[in-house]
Amino acid sequence: MIRTQIQLTSEQARSLKRIAAREKKSVSELIRLSVDALIHSNGIDNRSDLRQKAIAVAGQLKGPENMAANHDAYLSEAYEQ
Repeated sequence: MIRTQIQLTSEQARSLKRIAAREKKSVSELIRLSVDALIHSNGIDNRSDLRQKAIAVAGQLKGPENMAANHDAYLSEAYEQ
């Protein structure tokens, strides 16, 4: 993890401490979860998630046997449709 420093208003700090106590989590964890939610809501996946998605579909996609050799022809055909 990377240590960073942020500034909160007094009300933000108080509210975060109350939520942290109620949820039995640290304020730092709540901030990390909030940052993750913001990143995810903007359509950005982290590298670990992308890697897991790639591994999950590896070998499951089907296509023509000669796709690598004739990819230009297949691409041209797809654009014509």
